[in-house]
Amino acid sequence: MKKMTIRSFLLVCILCALCLCGCRKHGTPTITSNFVSIGYSIDDKSYNSKVWDGILGFYGDIRGEEEHFGTLYDVTSCWNAEKIEPALLQISEAAQTDLIICSGVSMERYVLNAANRFPEQKYLCIDGSFAAGIPQNIMNFVFSAEEGSYLVGAAAAMQALVDSAPPRFGFIGGEETPGIKEFELGFMQGVLSVIPEAELYSAYVGDWTSPDKASAIAKRWYDNDVYAIFSAAGASGNGTIAQAVAHRKVGKNVWAIGVDRDQFEEGTYGIGKSAVLTSMVKNIDRAVSFGLSLVQKNEFRGGTITLGLKEDGVGYTRTNKELNETVVKILLSITDDIINERIRICTFAQNQEEAEHLLRNVRH
Repeated sequence: MKKMTIRSFLLVCILCALCLCGCRKHGTPTITSNFVSIGYSIDDKSYNSKVWDGILGFYGDIRGEEEHFGTLYDVTSCWNAEKIEPALLQISEAAQTDLIICSGVSMERYVLNAANRFPEQKYLCIDGSFAAGIPQNIMNFVFSAEEGSYLVGAAAAMQALVDSAPPRFGFIGGEETPGIKEFELGFMQGVLSVIPEAELYSAYVGDWTSPDKASAIAKRWYDNDVYAIFSAAGASGNGTIAQAVAHRKVGKNVWAIGVDRDQFEEGTYGIGKSAVLTSMVKNIDRAVSFGLSLVQKNEFRGGTITLGLKEDGVGYTRTNKELNETVVKILLSITDDIINERIRICTFAQNQEEAEHLLRNVRH
């Protein structure tokens, strides 16, 4: 798999910045793009919403006032996996779109097939693995999800200590893919770094569009004194947040942990109150804008670029004022330790045996 060095990445970022300045100076970008999405499209309030934010930002539009929608950029919504491949092939064959944007691990094999059939078409992929190799007409962005997940795990555990809450924590995933397993593993390590004896729960709903399934799991866990649940499940995760809201409304001290974007608003239940303690964010929007700008400058390049804490690719939110100030201070120190490799986070990709050992006591 082809990867960019940090030095190369920073150089391209500088070029990107110059490009964006030029675009603003000389008017609207001229390239066309199409976002092929799966699930609740741009309204999932999570993953796809971040992709859409990046597209709007590049074209200088805002939600509700998409001036260039349908002319310079568009979205093709695929509500299930069966619709992805025909949509991708149809758009690619038309040869009228400068960049086709695809997001999510579910997309990889379809993007790869389309890219091989249409080598002149450019694709931007988010979170692909491409273990067998990546064509030069695909630019793939991946994120060190385990780093951001470690931070929100540590945050939840420290907040539990502040609240003298039961040391029980849960993770709800969408599809059980290698990428989502890294979210789970990072979160659990963050929790265990603070409370080694913590009780850990894990479940997968099987897709990205079943908030009812996540809600049922979350309700059972919250009723069993699980303090905080982290969901990496796309729109399915909204069910976890809804259950956290319902429980907090009746005085239960529980939390949901958001994912991909700041989900504070999704958890609101009163003035300034939210059931989302913090969110593990992936700056997908910046990656999308970056890729578009390279196409605009005719500097597109195939390969995989990895973005972590060091590159400001992942992080956590501090929107909720109930996140203890001392916890935030300690998280800043932990962040620095991860960036400078004083804290080592295990991943399935690096050491599957160790990863499985770390999760051996997780309850399902």
